[in-house]
Amino acid sequence: MKRKHLSICPPSVGFVSLGCAKNLVDSEYMASLLKSGKVALASSPDQADVLIVNTCAFVGDAKKESIDAILQACAARKAGRHKAVIVAGCLPQRFGRELLKSLPEVDAFLGLDALDKVLPLVRRLAKGQGHGSYLVPRTSMRLFEPAQTGILFTGGSYAYIKIAEGCDHRCSFCVIPAIRGSYRSRQMRDILQQAERLLEQGVRELILISQDTTQYGKDLDSRTDLPKLLRALGRLGGRFWIRLLYGHPAHVTDELLEAVAEVPQVCKYFDLPVQHSHPDMLRAMHRPASGAGAILDMPARIRKVVTDVTLRTTCLVGHPGETAEQFLHLSRFVEKAEFDHLGVFVYSPEEGTAAFDMPGRVPGRVAAARRRDLMLIQQKIVMMKTRKLIGREETFLIEGLMSKAKAGTRKGRSGRYAPEIDGEVLIKGVPAGIQTGSFVVGKYVGVKGYDMVVEYSGL
Repeated sequence: MKRKHLSICPPSVGFVSLGCAKNLVDSEYMASLLKSGKVALASSPDQADVLIVNTCAFVGDAKKESIDAILQACAARKAGRHKAVIVAGCLPQRFGRELLKSLPEVDAFLGLDALDKVLPLVRRLAKGQGHGSYLVPRTSMRLFEPAQTGILFTGGSYAYIKIAEGCDHRCSFCVIPAIRGSYRSRQMRDILQQAERLLEQGVRELILISQDTTQYGKDLDSRTDLPKLLRALGRLGGRFWIRLLYGHPAHVTDELLEAVAEVPQVCKYFDLPVQHSHPDMLRAMHRPASGAGAILDMPARIRKVVTDVTLRTTCLVGHPGETAEQFLHLSRFVEKAEFDHLGVFVYSPEEGTAAFDMPGRVPGRVAAARRRDLMLIQQKIVMMKTRKLIGREETFLIEGLMSKAKAGTRKGRSGRYAPEIDGEVLIKGVPAGIQTGSFVVGKYVGVKGYDMVVEYSGL
């Protein structure tokens, strides 16, 4: 039976972007291609003729969230709210034709190396063609450059810059290399040009991301690495922030620490997932630099060079073979390290990873209890650290109005907080004329859970 055309007019397209900021950049890339092709972007996913669900497939919970979002989109399509559903990103890249068979109601699947095919695909669907399209290359190898006039889904005050794609690490629990392929860096000149465009558009925080940001340039010539990139970005001049996300403890060099300390625009902030502290557990996880000193000495080593640095990390509990003694080692490390921000994840068994077939599977209730214990330790650390901030003045980036708040109260962040993953700052007394994306000075005056309350001092 011939499928009906969507409409005489070009369709509007909406996005549901799941998972990490790297996925969000991919969604922005597709949206930019659609806009350049004169395709309208819907004001919200509910208003879209064609809905693109950009999926995550990192762990079990992420897969479930992605499947739930797809089924919800397909139900809305059946009810007539959408006329086509495209599933993109990591889920089709990982599970391939399994999804084609199990989700026949989806109109098309788009893998990571086929994101640039989104415009012709949408046009075909608009003509009633293309149902059942499967554009999923076997291996992810490409590296897309953002459009000259790119779309931002972040709101405008900050933007993510993907400086590399893929990963060369083979951590026992992680499927990312199998999904996104080997590590490949963008050229520094292209990153600098993108940064200049974003600053000209009014963006005031450039967030550099990749699967391992600290490895940037290792596949390029010897004149390209992360410290050189940071210094080059700093030479662009002006008042803006540079933030690093998703680094690796094994690649924090002295040169990187010096660059972070010396370039004024760089936030004194490191996001370095340690995953564990016990040498035997690190070896089981296939983590580089698994000697006792590399992880245990890292916080003090960084703090010695970078004054008043903010340290963020993540830990993984319940990995196959993790003993009570090894978890106690991790707990004591977290207590001593006093990270400013900490995320704790429970091991998720993923087919195709080395850990999937490892003996010694930790019961789920035990792993969940270990996560709770670590978070309780971290909660006390956060309370102690936030109290010490009271009375200090810092610079803050205004991000928007607060809903259900008094006039003059704005949402913002200091360099201590990355968007979405860390706490927020409630800034009181901000004059009405100060716009989102402005830098202001304020004084910490209170604590509200994991968020801070600040009194406006001036510009």
